Amino acid sequence: MYSVSMYSKVRRAVRNDGMSQREASRLFGIDPRSVRKMLDNAAPPGYQRQKPVHRPKLGPFTGVIDQILKEDLEKLKKHRHTAKRIFERLRDEHGFTGRYGSVKEYVRDKRLHLKEKFIPLAHAPGHAQVDFGEAKCVVIDGVEMDVHYFVMILPHSDACFVAGFPAERTEAFVEGHNAAFAFFGGVPQSVLYDNTSIAVTKVHRDGGRDLTKGFEQLQSHYLFNHRFGRPGRGNDKGKVENLVGFARKNFLVAAPSFADFDELNLYLEEKCRLRWQDQLRRHNETIGARFQRDRDVLLPLPPTPHDACEKVSTKATSQALVRYRSNDYSVPVRFGYHPVDVRGYIHEVVIACGAEVIARHPRSYAKEDMIFDPLHYLELLEEKPGALDQAAPLAGWSLPDEFATFRRLLEARRGKAGKREYIRVLRLLEKFSLQEVHAAIREAMKLGAIGVEAVLHLIHCQIEKRPPKLDLAHHPYLPKAQVDRTSAKDYNSLLAGAPS
Repeated sequence: MYSVSMYSKVRRAVRNDGMSQREASRLFGIDPRSVRKMLDNAAPPGYQRQKPVHRPKLGPFTGVIDQILKEDLEKLKKHRHTAKRIFERLRDEHGFTGRYGSVKEYVRDKRLHLKEKFIPLAHAPGHAQVDFGEAKCVVIDGVEMDVHYFVMILPHSDACFVAGFPAERTEAFVEGHNAAFAFFGGVPQSVLYDNTSIAVTKVHRDGGRDLTKGFEQLQSHYLFNHRFGRPGRGNDKGKVENLVGFARKNFLVAAPSFADFDELNLYLEEKCRLRWQDQLRRHNETIGARFQRDRDVLLPLPPTPHDACEKVSTKATSQALVRYRSNDYSVPVRFGYHPVDVRGYIHEVVIACGAEVIARHPRSYAKEDMIFDPLHYLELLEEKPGALDQAAPLAGWSLPDEFATFRRLLEARRGKAGKREYIRVLRLLEKFSLQEVHAAIREAMKLGAIGVEAVLHLIHCQIEKRPPKLDLAHHPYLPKAQVDRTSAKDYNSLLAGAPS
C-alpha cells in the first residue's frame, strides 16, 4: 500500500502539472491502475472486501464452533479455547479437512459478534455501589504490606469513600459501611454489591440469594435496600469497579508511609473530600455540587453505628487458649474448658465468658499464631513454679532489668521458695501497673527489703502518698541501732574474767 505522500506527488503531477497517467506511471514506477486509484482518492482507501467470504469446507462445522464459543463465555478467560485449539478439535473430533486460517478468521469475526454490548445508564440520587480492592506494598509502621481497601461510590454524583484494612473480612466490611455512612452524612436508599461471600452464602438459579447473618444484621441496623449484580458480571456495577482502579492509582501508588491504619484512613478520607472539587467529563457541575442532590435524599443515620465485628462461639482449651481465625489467644487459666464468645474487631479480639469480658488482645492476621497475655498464667505458675523458666506465655515478656535482679536476690536468700515468691511479685501486676511495681522493686532493693510483702507495702505507700514504714528516717523518735565493723580486739573484753 502506497503512502499518503506518494498519493500527493502523483495527484499534483497529473492534476497540476498536466502529466499524463502513462507518464506518471513511468516516472514514479507504479502500475497505471494505481495511478487511476490515486486520482480518485486523496489518501489510501484501505482494503474493502467486495464479496462475502465463502468457506465451503468450514460451513458444516460453524455450528460446532458457535457452541464452543458460547460455552466459553461462562468460563474464565484463561480457560477459554484459542482459535488453534478449536481447529485441532474440529480436525481430531469432527474430521475437518480445511485450513487453520479459515477457522481463525471465523473465530475472530464470531467473537466480535458475541462480545457483550452495553447501554449507557442514568443514576438517580441517593443510591450506592460497594466493592473491595487490593493495593500492594503500602507502608504501615515501617512494614510493607498488602492493604485491602473498601470503596463506596454514589453513582449520581461520583462522590466516593475509601478506607484501608488489613484483610477483606466481615468486620472490615461492616466498619467500611459505618465510616462511609458517617462520611456521607446519611444512609443510601439502596446499595449494589457483587456476590461476595461476606454477604451471600448461595446464589439460586432463579436469581434469589441466601444472605449471611452478618449482612442481614448490618442491613437491619441501617435499613437500606440491597441489590446484587449478576455472578461474574462486574460491569453491572461499573462505577465502583472503575473507582477501585482509580483509587489504587491515584491514592495508593507512591503514597506516603503511615504510622497505623487510622493515619492511612485519615489520608484516604481527605483524598475523597478533595475530589469533590473535580468536574468530570460530560458534567457541567463539580462532584461536590452534584453530591448535594445525593445528600438530600439519603436516609438518616441511626443513633449509633453497627458493631463492626465477627462473632464466634467456641470453647477454651486445657491450656487456656481460644482459637479464632486459625490463631490462638490466651484467657485467664481459670476459664480453661469454659464456653466463650469471641468478637473479632479489625484491630482487636475481645473474649467474653457469659457477660464478663475476660481477655482483650491485639488482632493478629498471621496464620497459626499464638498470642499470650503473661498475666493469664501467673495464677497457675504459682502452683507450678518449676515451669517458670519454660513457660511459653512468659517468653519474650519485656520487663525492666530490676525484676531479674530482684528474683536473683530472692532465690539467693530463700532457695526454691524464692522462685515461688518471685511469682507472687509478678502477680502484683494483675492489680497494679508495671510502673508502680517497678518503682516499688527499686525502692525495696535500695532499702534491702527483699520480699513480696515489702514490695506490696511500698506500692500502697506510693498510691496513698505516705512514707514507707520500712525507712526509719521518717521516725526520729525511735532509737537507731549502730553496728560497728567487727574487730578482734572486741573479743578481748569478752574473754576478760573468763576462767582459765
